[in-house]
Amino acid sequence: MRHRKGGFKLGRNTSHRRALLRNLVTSIIINDRIHTTVTKAKAARPLVERMITLGKNGSVHARRQALAYLITPESVDRLFATVAPRYATRNGGYSRIVRTGPRKGDAAETAFIELLDAEKELAAKAEKRDEARTKRREALQKQLDEHSAVEDGSDPNAQP
Repeated sequence: MRHRKGGFKLGRNTSHRRALLRNLVTSIIINDRIHTTVTKAKAARPLVERMITLGKNGSVHARRQALAYLITPESVDRLFATVAPRYATRNGGYSRIVRTGPRKGDAAETAFIELLDAEKELAAKAEKRDEARTKRREALQKQLDEHSAVEDGSDPNAQP
């Protein structure tokens, strides 16, 4: 009987499940938001909250515990320098899960898991991404215009 043996197994063995959750938590701390299945988001949420609590503690021991769990040293630095100070006055409840509907391939229920109060950083990232996209689009359009001018023969500097 599995009475009171709670938790999410996620259809994986222990080592694979632990690696998956460590990767999810690291990605959430680095990016402030990730898109995944609802079950994975629910499994990762308490771990993210625990890491932020370690970050709020700020001691050397807490940093070592975070280093032992998170994948990259950059994520630990971001946790202690950026993410944890954001929640200095909040007692828990650092993340939210927003359902986004079924996935196209297998109809799995998907969701965003995101850190609260990260809207400014997410908006800045989106704006930067849009600027880069616009710049690439303009460069591509310029190349297409030059190429069509060479083919039409209207470019006097074009070589045959």
